[in-house]
Amino acid sequence: MSVTTQSPRTAGAHSPLRSRPAVRALLEGPALTPADLSMVLLVTEDQVARPMPTVTVNDIPAVVRECAALGIRSVKVFAESSKRDATGELSVDPGSLMARAIRAVKDTEPAVAVMTETCLCSYTDNGHCYVTDHQARPNLAATVDVTSRQAVAHAEAGADIVGPASMVLGTTRGARDALDQSGHGAVSVMPHVIFWSSLYDGFRRTMGASPKAGVNREFQINPTRPDQFIDTAMRMVADGADMLLLEPGLFTGDMLRDLKARTLAPLFPFSVSGEYTTLAPLDPGTGERDVRTLVEYCTTLRRAGAAATVTYGAVEIARQLS
Repeated sequence: MSVTTQSPRTAGAHSPLRSRPAVRALLEGPALTPADLSMVLLVTEDQVARPMPTVTVNDIPAVVRECAALGIRSVKVFAESSKRDATGELSVDPGSLMARAIRAVKDTEPAVAVMTETCLCSYTDNGHCYVTDHQARPNLAATVDVTSRQAVAHAEAGADIVGPASMVLGTTRGARDALDQSGHGAVSVMPHVIFWSSLYDGFRRTMGASPKAGVNREFQINPTRPDQFIDTAMRMVADGADMLLLEPGLFTGDMLRDLKARTLAPLFPFSVSGEYTTLAPLDPGTGERDVRTLVEYCTTLRRAGAAATVTYGAVEIARQLS
């Protein structure tokens, strides 16, 4: 006697794509929200037109109030110095533009977390992220010293998270130790883990942070070396990093997934300047940016495990989500 067997039902037989809208909505995963975004603030002393949008200290309260109202919980602050020297010592001045910007955020919305960049490229006269010796070679000890004191200066101004960004090994441990020793043990350290990329050009031109000696920075990682990226990130965690900023976000999705499996440290992809201008093109008629692709991109990063995405388009995305 023959027995007729039925093939097992497949998921396609009851595909959500053929379900009613209410059922499709029921089966959807968590949506992107403004809380999944962190707004970039490029702070300058003036309102001169630049490749990327900037704000002055006087502009910050209005921007931060809108961030808070939309549900954005953090801002990432970069500040340009109008004065430069060979040592980067101007970066530790309590009256620096960065310190004033941090205070402007915290005075306006104390609950908004302030992330900063602790780096020297906007303070050195050669555009390098590090101090150089008399032969123009990197002086690593001096770099760790000044950026560690810079981290403390940011914390004293009210920063919640400081971000060593030179990729010089030792700056993460230096920042952590300096914060702990100065009574700022509750301030987090989030170093940048960076692949070389042309996507930074808009930021560099805007903030006067282009290295004079070449296109790529010496301590950033060649994008053909994912193993080095992972190793560097894990060294930073071992050195006291509380969280990691991965950049450029567009080219580090695989690194995000790999690191998510290796560490419990929160991971923040940074959607850098070239991503914003490319993925959110300007409408020539209205002068506004179309952020639909940027929304899809940030959704992808969230799905891959991002704690939040740092993006220039955070406010525009949040408006659309609302």
